[in-house]
Amino acid sequence: MAKRTYDVVVIGGGPGGYGCAIRLGQLKQKVVCVEKEEVGGVCLNWGCVPSKALISASHTYEKVKDHGATMGIMTDGIRVDVNKMQEWKGGIVKKLTGGIRGLFKGNGVELVMGNARVTGPRTVEVKTNEGGTETLEATKAIVIATGSSTIEIPSFKFDGKQIIGAKEAVSLQSVPKRLIVIGGGVIGLELGMVYQKFGSELTVVEATAGLLPGVDPDCTAVVEKKLVKRGAKVLKNAKATGYEKNADGSLAVKVDLGGGKHDTLVADTVLVAVGMRPNGGGLGLEEIGVKVERGFVPTDPLGKTNVDGIYAIGDVSGHPMLAHKATKEGEVIAEVIAGHKAAKDWVAIPAAIFTDPEIAVAGLTEAQAKEKGYEVRIGKFPFAALGRAMAVHETEGFFKVVANKKTNELLGVHIVGPEASDLISEGALALEMHAFLEDIGLTIHPHPTLGEGFMEAAMNGLGHAIHILNREQK
Repeated sequence: MAKRTYDVVVIGGGPGGYGCAIRLGQLKQKVVCVEKEEVGGVCLNWGCVPSKALISASHTYEKVKDHGATMGIMTDGIRVDVNKMQEWKGGIVKKLTGGIRGLFKGNGVELVMGNARVTGPRTVEVKTNEGGTETLEATKAIVIATGSSTIEIPSFKFDGKQIIGAKEAVSLQSVPKRLIVIGGGVIGLELGMVYQKFGSELTVVEATAGLLPGVDPDCTAVVEKKLVKRGAKVLKNAKATGYEKNADGSLAVKVDLGGGKHDTLVADTVLVAVGMRPNGGGLGLEEIGVKVERGFVPTDPLGKTNVDGIYAIGDVSGHPMLAHKATKEGEVIAEVIAGHKAAKDWVAIPAAIFTDPEIAVAGLTEAQAKEKGYEVRIGKFPFAALGRAMAVHETEGFFKVVANKKTNELLGVHIVGPEASDLISEGALALEMHAFLEDIGLTIHPHPTLGEGFMEAAMNGLGHAIHILNREQK
């Protein structure tokens, strides 16, 4: 059995793992990253990036098909070539994963492809994809960056064809005529809306009382309205309990609607999108005393677990399960291991949901702020009042700011509308800088842009917005 020694062994090559390994390399640490499938992890290979490529394609298709004529663009005969689209998406993935391999090489990071198991506080055993076994010794630290996996429902076991998860959903070679999505969360709505735009009859089955649990309900309502307007059926407080295969190959999906009511829905494809499960189990961590709770590996602000020398980052270390949070944690923990002063110290982690329209959030919701004892001041500004939104033919949604009524300090930013995923970064920076409504409102924003809405929402909170009528704060 071959044995090699490094300063740090990173297990997992996703956004957290590769970010950590690259930063360690920059800090002149001898580091190896172990990845069992492909660098980039879920995010680059079949999560964040591929899904956004399909979302972009579907948005472009719908905009040209449904609104082109309004803008003077005639689009007779427009059609979707799914194979060509998948080829384009695959090219993006290949460029990005190849880029990571190049960054590894440029920063002196070694890559080992295989399944890793922690055998001691400083040792990792790897069964390589070539069939061999290696022992990697870490003189300073082992970093667990194993991410998360799609949750499978026992009554809807994946077959890769008709019962699928997100991994298969981004690689479909045809558009399902009838698509049922189990789970009205981020993944379910993002991918469900892609295929709805391409022509699928969409039904969303959500077990809770509302779509996108945890998101400001004002924002969610805008997305749900558009879903339904396009013809989707949205079943809330409902559970898919099982299915049978019909003679024609379609699926008869049984749904418990609550209150003793049941229904049977027909679908060609069922997308199970009920969340992700952390991959903290089966790594040998419990055997060496590392605390693992329901798959999560708890850490302190330095990323340390309860066992000296073992760190965890990203999805496996806890919520929120977001790629950018994982990367930032990876960078921080790399600096901690290299002896620099660093810690997980931030005000807010922004999140973006690529539905149509998009939703992006940072900081506290109105309800969360009130639960924390704040008396709140709310400012809102609709995209419909922005000339730029009109010019791009996307006027649904609004900016919403939540502030401390006593001081006007910003507590949260919520955006539903075009390019919300890009616009939220200004909100995240404002929160990190402990900005006040006056800071945002008095910052001149260029015209005509979508970003003006953030300035106007802040001024609306103060009662000074120019382009809408201001409401009196209660």
